[in-house]
Amino acid sequence: MNQAVDVDAALAIIKRGVDELIVESELRKKLETGRKLRIKLGLDPTAPDLHLGHTVVLNKMRELQDLGHQVIFLIGDFTSAIGDPSGRNATRPPLTKEQIEVNAKTYFAQASLVLDAEKTEIRYNSEWCDPLGARGMIQLASRWTVARMLERDDFTKRYQGGVPILVHEFLYPLMQGYDSVALKSDLELGGTDQKFNLLVGRELQKQYGQEPQCILTMPLLEGLDGVEKMSKSKGNYIGITDAPNDMFGKLMSVSDDLMWKYIPMLSFQAPEIMAGWRREVAAGRNPRDIKVTFAQEIVTRFHSKSDAEQALADFELRSRGGIPDEMEEITLSVVGTSLGIGQLMKQAGLTPSTAEAFRMIEQGGVKLDGEKVYDKTLVIAKGVTVVAQVGKRRFARVTLS
Repeated sequence: MNQAVDVDAALAIIKRGVDELIVESELRKKLETGRKLRIKLGLDPTAPDLHLGHTVVLNKMRELQDLGHQVIFLIGDFTSAIGDPSGRNATRPPLTKEQIEVNAKTYFAQASLVLDAEKTEIRYNSEWCDPLGARGMIQLASRWTVARMLERDDFTKRYQGGVPILVHEFLYPLMQGYDSVALKSDLELGGTDQKFNLLVGRELQKQYGQEPQCILTMPLLEGLDGVEKMSKSKGNYIGITDAPNDMFGKLMSVSDDLMWKYIPMLSFQAPEIMAGWRREVAAGRNPRDIKVTFAQEIVTRFHSKSDAEQALADFELRSRGGIPDEMEEITLSVVGTSLGIGQLMKQAGLTPSTAEAFRMIEQGGVKLDGEKVYDKTLVIAKGVTVVAQVGKRRFARVTLS
């Protein structure tokens, strides 16, 4: 097989499932050199867990890794302190140093569920951003105009709508772009909402005398609500470290329309198989069957085949009103002789507050040992063990001690 054919095959893999490639002719030239390309993905540790939305771009990084290129997993510990304004209609609150450190600890471990950890270069952008200092930041800022910064769609909308834009927010795209300079990136990946920031990196590389990076933007995965992009802050996410039953249940809860968006972005099945599923559903097959197959694939990927099979069995049992065998075991220390139902649900982590527990009781969404709870004044005696349930999927075996 000659080099031209190899490059064509590589480009076909690289382009599969992407939203946009900038610039394909330039990437072809880079590939034709035969050298190992430096491929960058930056993630700010804004929350301690990664979710399936992150894996859309991580899966593409793994494909590039399998093609023999050097992937760089960049943790934005410096840029997190600024706060990424991408896609925001208000200023994003910056994280504290302590929050960033806690979140960053888990990021690479979780990313390694997708990437080959031994072949991944892990970096933190504080390595080169901290040494810049005030003088370096001013010099970097002198390379970009306010007019060009306002070309960014979300900045333009906020400016025209009279929504404040703080000066430090202008620094974020510059600092992300400077990461590409520091790492001598050949190709950078990101979601479609990151396009402006990725282009800043490309332009800054030119100004620093480097060959500009190419850009791959990946489509954004909608959250469980089917409205906004998947985000932990919006509560519409599926974490890649979610328990098997939770992961399976969340995937089964998505609408049939949303399922057809999730499958091509997350499944590793061949395109012809996915196309076959669509034809089968169009011919009358229940879309639930496809959803089960897809949910089992995802649970198997992040847990195991046996976990996926058990998750399906538990899901079907819950669908019939039964109680699964496997669930979280929780022991709560009780002051006094009993604990109210609202506090039990809150302390067990089944509801975020007692108020939410009471709301769920009013809606008939709380059960103890399979029986619905209607009394918000119910108390459970110390020494008792109960199976507490909220909704269809959340169970815990709670012991009061």
